[in-house]
Amino acid sequence: MIQSPGREGTCRNRACRPGSRGKTGTFLFGNASDFGKGNKPVNRADLAKIIEHTLLRPTATETDIRNLCTEAVAYGFRAVSINPVWTTLSAKLLQGHDVAIDACIAFPLGASTARMKVEETKDALQNGATEIAMVINIGALKSGYAQYVEKEIATIVKAAAGAPVKVILETSCLNQEEKVAACQMSLRAGATAVKTSTGFGAYGATEEDIRLIRATVGGHLDIKAAGGIRTYGDVVRMLEAGATYVGTSTGVEILNDAPEK
Repeated sequence: MIQSPGREGTCRNRACRPGSRGKTGTFLFGNASDFGKGNKPVNRADLAKIIEHTLLRPTATETDIRNLCTEAVAYGFRAVSINPVWTTLSAKLLQGHDVAIDACIAFPLGASTARMKVEETKDALQNGATEIAMVINIGALKSGYAQYVEKEIATIVKAAAGAPVKVILETSCLNQEEKVAACQMSLRAGATAVKTSTGFGAYGATEEDIRLIRATVGGHLDIKAAGGIRTYGDVVRMLEAGATYVGTSTGVEILNDAPEK
């Protein structure tokens, strides 16, 4: 198990060198390199397959989760994004349906120890999650403990045992150098995707951040735009900037507002 930050040497900027590339991953939705070129879904069915139907507020009830899963099936969303406590129920409701269950780990602060994140990851998967989204240790990254952060991501990837792992950056808390470094760490650590935000930060996904992330990871990682995405226009802008898919709590409204064909 990796040590907590402060118990190993400071590794400031080791992960910030331009040009670092990770291995090509298996993308969750097509080829990530297809995006950022003005592409957008051609119909509502395609649009649904790049939306992760999200309910992460602490006040979510069982009824809310049941409704979330019912909508995910009815509208054909690619995933539900939930807190781990709801994985068992979601797995039961979504059994036999082509909807991924995305459990958010150390959410929304990312300030748990690596050991706690590993156990939360394993528990979520055992209870029915099919994908993991982990919040990085933001304070460790900003303190210069790049090696710790990268090892933590790699440890979660290993604990996920082949399940896709998204790395949540919380871009509103990071400067440009830190965003680039975190993306490069995610590549090297074997993550599947980078996610911009928790939705609880000062702001969510921006076109500028999506472009920066895409320029950093190229076609090697998926990018999930999340936080503040509420309209069909928002989705199109994120895709055109380079996102692979989006997380939103207003997926139903977005689909209803989208062109039918």
